[in-house]
Amino acid sequence: MNYAQKLSEQFNVREEHVANIIALLDEGNTIPFIARYRKEMHGSMDDQLIREISERLAYLRGLDERREEVRGLIAAQEKLTDEISAALDAAKTLSEIDDIYRPFRPKRKTRASVAKEKGLEPLAQLILAQEDEKLIPIVAAEQYVDSEKGVESAEDALNGALDIIAEEISDNAEIRKRIRNLVMLGGIVSSVAAKEDTDSVYSMYYEFSEAVSKIAGHRVLAIDRGEKEGFLKVSVLADSEKMLSVISRLMVKGNSPSSNAVFKAGEDAYSRLIFPSIEREVRNELTAKAAEQAISVFGTNLHQLLMQPPVKNKVAIGLDPGYRTGCKLAVVDATGKVLDTSVIYPTHSDAQIEKSKTVLKSMIKKYGVEIIAIGNGTASKETEMFTAQTIGEMDEKVAYMVVSEAGASVYSASKLAATELPDFDLTLRSAVSIARRLQDPLAELVKIEPKAIGVGQYQHDMPPKRLAEALDGVVEDCVNTVGADLNTASPALLSRISGLSSAVCNNIVAYREENGAFKSRSELKKVAKLGPKAYEQCAGFLRVAESKEPLDNTAVHPESYKAASDLLEHFGYSKKDIATCGAALKQKAEEEGLSVLSEKLGVGVPTLTDILRELIKPGRDVRDELPPPMLRTDVLDIKDLKDGMVLKGTVRNVIDFGAFVDIGVHQDGLVHISQICNKFIKHPSEVLKVGDVVDVKILSVDLNKMRISLTMKDI
Repeated sequence: MNYAQKLSEQFNVREEHVANIIALLDEGNTIPFIARYRKEMHGSMDDQLIREISERLAYLRGLDERREEVRGLIAAQEKLTDEISAALDAAKTLSEIDDIYRPFRPKRKTRASVAKEKGLEPLAQLILAQEDEKLIPIVAAEQYVDSEKGVESAEDALNGALDIIAEEISDNAEIRKRIRNLVMLGGIVSSVAAKEDTDSVYSMYYEFSEAVSKIAGHRVLAIDRGEKEGFLKVSVLADSEKMLSVISRLMVKGNSPSSNAVFKAGEDAYSRLIFPSIEREVRNELTAKAAEQAISVFGTNLHQLLMQPPVKNKVAIGLDPGYRTGCKLAVVDATGKVLDTSVIYPTHSDAQIEKSKTVLKSMIKKYGVEIIAIGNGTASKETEMFTAQTIGEMDEKVAYMVVSEAGASVYSASKLAATELPDFDLTLRSAVSIARRLQDPLAELVKIEPKAIGVGQYQHDMPPKRLAEALDGVVEDCVNTVGADLNTASPALLSRISGLSSAVCNNIVAYREENGAFKSRSELKKVAKLGPKAYEQCAGFLRVAESKEPLDNTAVHPESYKAASDLLEHFGYSKKDIATCGAALKQKAEEEGLSVLSEKLGVGVPTLTDILRELIKPGRDVRDELPPPMLRTDVLDIKDLKDGMVLKGTVRNVIDFGAFVDIGVHQDGLVHISQICNKFIKHPSEVLKVGDVVDVKILSVDLNKMRISLTMKDI
């Protein structure tokens, strides 16, 4: 297979660019490195598209491996024909290849195999041939009666022969392909209640049906879960007459008694063998597609969460709310270093509340705290009200934000947390993590398994391996987009940098501890097990602010340092001017033109563009270009909400049917997809992303179910 041609057609990109990507991947280059530093070779595709091409390439290669494996298995049985070989070559999916292999696959004991053991295969082939119009199957079956073989009557013999024919029909690849296509196009997914008079979250699916071709992914996943939990019975309905006509057209010849017998075997094959199998395949395919869509949504949300702008250069307090055991408090400085900890009891007696206020106020004044991060778990609402009341009594300007504490407990109990915060117990580690999440979401959240961060839907129902691969790819892209400070990055953050293994990351940290801060990027070459290839892959993503080489604190790759120096020199600057010449450099470059400059400097336009961007804003953080997170100083109660009230909120999660928005009342409100905008959209992610600050209007509030319906229309 010409993979480059196939992939270029599928992704609508140039074949030579795909061929280059394949070559770069095969040479051991990482996707972030290819996306950032080999743009001329692939036409400046982004990392997401390159990752999709890489995944599809792996699928196509796996398809070819399976194709050749099946060809070899059939050949080993000395049954490979030119026709079968051609069919294998033409197969486009794994299911098609498996359909071709089905007749040759070793089978467990079946009704057909038992009939063959009784010597009834010749009778089956005689009937299936349908060549003798005068042949009466039941009469022909009489000569196969043999009590020693367990064939007691002509009827036994005929039934055994029909079992053999039914299995042969079931193994016919063309029949299965056509029936599968018919079910995918015209089938109906149906679900009913498994138990009478049982209320559950699946009640809307107790009498539900929708076309296989149209059913939404989140409904498929909901039905699957309802079935797994015993609340639903699910089936796929199809027009059996259409399916039987497919079998009839391909297997039945004329209208002889033998033909009628073959048709009868076809009916048995369809109801007993083909349809149950196709039904499983169709449902598996629907689930697989729904899972891919859910994983994609999860990945998009995770990317947006990780890329939330950091709240820089501010001392922060992290509050991990709790009732009985109190609210854990941790103060961290602007770099995330723990300054102080305490436990307060803002949900206990009036005396304890006053004492808690005194502690919080004291901490704020002592350390110059400007922001407070409150975890959104148990007792979050009460802690938020207590915090708003406390800072309202102070002259100091302090704001707070409720942050997701998903995965904080996972981190607290991890070996990494024990290494980073050995002097604190699990609960205080959570408070530290919550504070750091507000300061730098990316640096803190990379310490947690991505699926534990909780910005998806049905993530616990996803194939674990596929989910982990997809989310790890998102984290890798985010970390490399932002880059990492070589002298402060944790091993968890370093492990996500292009080209670095966990062993090399530990060696980097060990080198740092033994020799002090890195003084340049090139010093990385002294780290044990960090060879030339790893250095090439990682260098551009690691920053060294303390280096004498100004370009070490930019995303310019060391291989492009000469081009960057030549560019500066061309306009009369040196590297010492990088911090001040940005605006003038940009103007001069635009006046001369990038194409002209590219030719003079011997570097591609995409690379030149990236170099210019870094020289104009050295040490920039791409996240700073995004809207900052919304900080609060007061709090509302859900009882304060009235229909028609307009509020500002932060998008917390985007799912297939809408988005959940935090409006400051502890309970997130739902903006249904139909209420997001006035135009038609296929998915909420077309308009909204996690972290967006939006205006919403209250549609309704259900205090009993604690549900808030919101709209973004006509505000």
